[in-house]
Amino acid sequence: MLTEHMITDVIIPAYNEEDAIAKVIQALPMKLLREIVVVNNNSNDATTAHAQAAGATVLQEARQGYGFACLKGIEYLRAKSNPPEIVLFIDADFSDYPEEAVAVLSPIINGDADLVIGSRALGNKEKGSMTIPQIFGTWLATTLLRTIYKARFTDLGPFRAIKMNKLIGLNMKDTTYGWTVEMQLKAAQQKLRCVEVPVNYRKRVGVSKISGTVKGTVLAGYKILYTIFKHR
Repeated sequence: MLTEHMITDVIIPAYNEEDAIAKVIQALPMKLLREIVVVNNNSNDATTAHAQAAGATVLQEARQGYGFACLKGIEYLRAKSNPPEIVLFIDADFSDYPEEAVAVLSPIINGDADLVIGSRALGNKEKGSMTIPQIFGTWLATTLLRTIYKARFTDLGPFRAIKMNKLIGLNMKDTTYGWTVEMQLKAAQQKLRCVEVPVNYRKRVGVSKISGTVKGTVLAGYKILYTIFKHR
């Protein structure tokens, strides 16, 4: 049960998600949100048009990379005369259930957390929604986070929320696949109050640009492991 309202904006990195982006935007609980910011990450389809038609603010980031898109969104929110108190991140492929943003935001709004990770490991996953390399890679990464940083996470899921002032304090740098793990390990280093909540997960709309290719899977795995050891 949410006890109060905090200004919350959403950042959605998007690369060629014309078939899914409107579904994500329309399913978000707007009563809790002020602005939905879609960062079009060099798409060559109609992602921008579909996002704008669904009511989102669309920013353009030509530099390819998940982290680049997130950083662009943060830069935009920081420049507002009244920045948000909370930033919610969600992917543009409709694999998460946007309506579960209520559960993801609740621990922060109720004063119990600084960072909330929506954990697919704790929720229900549709068969085939995550590949075997994804599942193994997540297990390995979270095991290393626990071993090296004493950070007890079960997932690196992109569906997450964080207090804006804490996010700025993390001084995020990663521009590609290491974004999520960088946030979690830095949160552990700074002793932020981190909470996981179960979220459900389904097969994404379209084909993944990461797990859908061997090259993407290998590069993502390498970057995640590199990031974990880089900040050790």
